[in-house]
Amino acid sequence: MTHVTDSPRTLLRTCPLCEAVCGLELTLDSTDHIVSVRGDHADPFSRGFICPKGATLGHLDADPDRLTAPMIRDRATDTWREASWDEAFGVIRERLPQVTAAHGNQAVGLYLGNPNAHTVAGALYVPLLIRALGTRNLFSASTADQMPKQVSSGLMFGDPLTVAVPDLDRTGYLLMLGANPLESNGSLCTAPDFPGRLKALRQRGGRLVVVDPRRTRTAKLADEHVFVRPGSDAYLLFGIVHTLFAEGLTDVRVEVNGLDEVRAAAAEFTPELVSGRTGVPAETIVRIARELAAAPTAAVYARIGTCTAEFGTLTQWLVDVVNVLTGNFDSPGGAMFATGAALGIVRSRPFRLARWASRVRELPEAMGELPVATLADEIRTPGDGQIRAMVTVAGNPVLSAPSGARLDTAFAGLEFMVSVDRYLNETTRHADVILPPPRILQSPHYDFALLNFAVHNYARYSRPLVPLGANELSEAEVLARLALAVSGQEAQPGLDPLGAVDEIVIAGTLHKAGLADRGSELLGTDTTEQRLDLMLRLGPFGEWSTTPDDEHEWRGKLNLQVLLDNPHGIDLGPLEPRLPGVLRTASRRVELAPAELLADLDRLRARLGVERPEMVLVGRRQLRSNNSWLHNVPPLVGGSNRCTLHIHPEDAARLGLNGQAVVKSAAGTLTVDVEPTEDIMPGVVSLPHGWGHGDSTQTVAREHAGVNANVLTDDSLVDAPSGNAVFNGVPVTLTRV
Repeated sequence: MTHVTDSPRTLLRTCPLCEAVCGLELTLDSTDHIVSVRGDHADPFSRGFICPKGATLGHLDADPDRLTAPMIRDRATDTWREASWDEAFGVIRERLPQVTAAHGNQAVGLYLGNPNAHTVAGALYVPLLIRALGTRNLFSASTADQMPKQVSSGLMFGDPLTVAVPDLDRTGYLLMLGANPLESNGSLCTAPDFPGRLKALRQRGGRLVVVDPRRTRTAKLADEHVFVRPGSDAYLLFGIVHTLFAEGLTDVRVEVNGLDEVRAAAAEFTPELVSGRTGVPAETIVRIARELAAAPTAAVYARIGTCTAEFGTLTQWLVDVVNVLTGNFDSPGGAMFATGAALGIVRSRPFRLARWASRVRELPEAMGELPVATLADEIRTPGDGQIRAMVTVAGNPVLSAPSGARLDTAFAGLEFMVSVDRYLNETTRHADVILPPPRILQSPHYDFALLNFAVHNYARYSRPLVPLGANELSEAEVLARLALAVSGQEAQPGLDPLGAVDEIVIAGTLHKAGLADRGSELLGTDTTEQRLDLMLRLGPFGEWSTTPDDEHEWRGKLNLQVLLDNPHGIDLGPLEPRLPGVLRTASRRVELAPAELLADLDRLRARLGVERPEMVLVGRRQLRSNNSWLHNVPPLVGGSNRCTLHIHPEDAARLGLNGQAVVKSAAGTLTVDVEPTEDIMPGVVSLPHGWGHGDSTQTVAREHAGVNANVLTDDSLVDAPSGNAVFNGVPVTLTRV
């Protein structure tokens, strides 16, 4: 139902499309549709910055291909029809418990896509669904993205959510590996206007060095770009660590364990040795180490290009090792920890890795998840515990996970599948029931996860801008009713399942905090807002915080009303030293040499003696794209936002490639359009991630289909400690069409 108003009006909202959390000014017409989008210049964090994705939010919100009602599939004819919410939940309530009754709870798998990190419902109510399913077969985009960073942080700091970020606004030297924030807007480093912050770094006399097998837009902005062979970043960082020790350049300023073990581990990885593997001259490695040590402030930051590689966890570990060794850890201008305003998960025990393993390949659990690289195995391999039913929430793993073709086949063989998604796409087409969330403007927004990785402390809340229609459910209610349905339960007439859950959570949290009698003080138009209010009051800046600091302007003040009174957001100040308070290690020190990572060095050493493949494949970020779900927005497709194979002109000429090429890997074969460019190093080719919409029901995406790069990636290859998929450094061969 459209909510009709008298005239256009301007409203404020946080952009939900990436990790930059930019503030937006939206102008809505009389039918509640977006007619213009501008950056919010009064937002103290984003200061008016906006990217092409945010500027087209109106197109995404009003996408004519978006599902507006539950869909049910007739398997006999493979056709879809719209259904009521009661009918859709009724089918789930009947069919999914049949699977668990016959085969147990482990016969159900759950996959969570990237957008869950950008919604209030994903943060607060997905855990309810996980508990209702009672399965250990939990998979997410995390093991196709950042799990190495979270595992290394968990082992070093005791908490995988305690991730150090570069203090961008105060650092004097930034070494960046495998990251392209001018295209991605930043990742595990929440920084609106990342380009402006990097330019400011250089303008104040700082230095930016980018290490990447591609001369990306970020690399072109830098003072120096260093080509590196894909997947060899751990060797490069070990060469830096070796130099720091060998030349007496270490300056450790935080309490650590394992310094001697790191020194011993680095001894063999001389700059001369690792140069042969990385393609980086030994003298460059030594010079960068010296520059890091000499800079008044410095930080090392590495992202998805290094995480989605064979030695992702070792690389992320060595990033923080270098930050510690150069005296740039937990200090202004170095690598620091953000202070999120909302109370998060309070870990009472140190992080443990591999508490259980996957059934087929015995890959490790991390943070309660199994690697998505083995999801197809768990579905296709018969036996006790075989996954026979799936629930997916805001994810399209057929395009985003490795060996996508195997997953496509695996999903087709499931007994039952449910998807919470706004689209009928390459993954959800296998579902029996699709439950669509409402429009973006009909949902509240608070970045529970992303503000814990911010380069400046900040908070902002956006209420829904458009009311729900008579037959629409909020995303939170969809998840709450789904949790009931998978348990075989039905929402009782007159009972609000969402409110009932929230009241239990609120009561339990207040009791644990010793504030059981304060529940009546919570603010909010519904129980979801009351939960946010509770988390703000108990958070480090909140009025119920157990560690108030009267010297800080906002400490002891924050609650929901304060955020509502400051709709542009609140500046909570620069990052502050937080050690040892944030540590959850048993020693209450930084564990510089975790045993699990030292054990993985045998794998790193063994790879030194293996011959390098002639050609390898890497991924590619695109500014006007976001994984697999923005290719249906007309203003964002075309131009540079195309699915082409980047290749160095010398390689193209040597292989006789003109126009198209056949690319083959151990996993599959693709025919792709070739785009020669000197911005990629010889021996490397690059395909963007998330394309391959040839059979899509999304009109624009189908017209600009591209190819699925994950036909080529091999789900048998993972980073051993974290189980993360390997998308970079995939061996390929190329031939003419």
